[in-house]
Amino acid sequence: MNADPYAWIDKSLDTVRRADWYRSPQSIDSCPGPVVKLASHRLINFASNDYLGLAGDDRLIQAAMAATKEFGTGATGSRLVSGHRDLHRQLEQAIANLKQTEDALVFSSGYLANLGAIASVVGKRDLILSDKYNHSSLKNGATLSGATALEYNHCNLEDLKAKLEQNRARYRKCLIITDSVFSMDGDLCPLPQLLAVADTFNCMVLVDEAHATGVFGASGAGCAEHFGCTGTPLIQVGTLSKALGSLGGYVAGSAALIDFLRNRAATWIYTTALTPADAAAALEAVRIVQQEPERRVRLQQNIETFKYCAITNHQLPISNSLSPIFSLPLKDAASALTVGSKLKDMGIFAPAIRPPTVSVSRIRISLMATHELAHLQQLVEALVQVLSFE
Repeated sequence: MNADPYAWIDKSLDTVRRADWYRSPQSIDSCPGPVVKLASHRLINFASNDYLGLAGDDRLIQAAMAATKEFGTGATGSRLVSGHRDLHRQLEQAIANLKQTEDALVFSSGYLANLGAIASVVGKRDLILSDKYNHSSLKNGATLSGATALEYNHCNLEDLKAKLEQNRARYRKCLIITDSVFSMDGDLCPLPQLLAVADTFNCMVLVDEAHATGVFGASGAGCAEHFGCTGTPLIQVGTLSKALGSLGGYVAGSAALIDFLRNRAATWIYTTALTPADAAAALEAVRIVQQEPERRVRLQQNIETFKYCAITNHQLPISNSLSPIFSLPLKDAASALTVGSKLKDMGIFAPAIRPPTVSVSRIRISLMATHELAHLQQLVEALVQVLSFE
């Protein structure tokens, strides 16, 4: 047999290219911020999840440098073996304080937090109900758990209730999983109503606050705080890599839940701990989030200004979002690539998002508290010009 067992890779890549799904990374050669340098060009950055502009904040940089000098560049092991530092515990306590929960557990990424939490709390005899638009980490966590996983229509509580009525009685435990802010559409989960459904059917709820932490709520705790659901029995997952400007993930909840995850979550037990630099930067970011609410105020002002200019003044077909995430739907992947390229030529960095990430190709626009009015105006002007040719 002379056949190449790896020949399928090139054929698969050809298929991806023909569908306009091919992807490759773009190198940013500057510090994070509202303006970045991409391939020697300065572009206004509408591609970042750094919603509060903390990733380039000097206080986070200094905290990371100080932790590196004291503890080194890596944790060198898992938390249960040799990787635990007091910084990790300080960060977990700060997150629990922010989220107003009994405790929290820090993972090396938000993806690992979702995989570990979901696969730990349910198993083969259990049921998962998952919003159709959930992030990949939630869907893959459901698969990893071995539980029966059913999707309900996006934010459709009637469909959720119908599926629970048909299926709940056959399973030992049930977990409902949802994003609180959906990463590609920017809309919010109806969390209070979802919790009421969960209570009716004796279900646990896991909510991913990745795009809400630091952004929503009076103290920046996320949608649980925004909707007045603080203190409700709830598994809250999030990241340290978006509004908190660092790297890592967390689960926040009851002390019993966190103790259980320390003993059962494989993605925490068998993964090297978060670096001292990342932990220290995130700890400083949590402090800033709580002490500087004006950052959320500026972000909200930018959201309202952009909506007014884009929707009210120019009737652009973008999503009418409450979050910093906006979606400009396009007819296909090729159109999204073309629009993204034209925007780049006009000084705007807003990425084309295509299948299989989303079912409808689009330009995803994300706003930051550090964007200036001129940045938003240039974005709207560029969108008007580009769409006039579509």
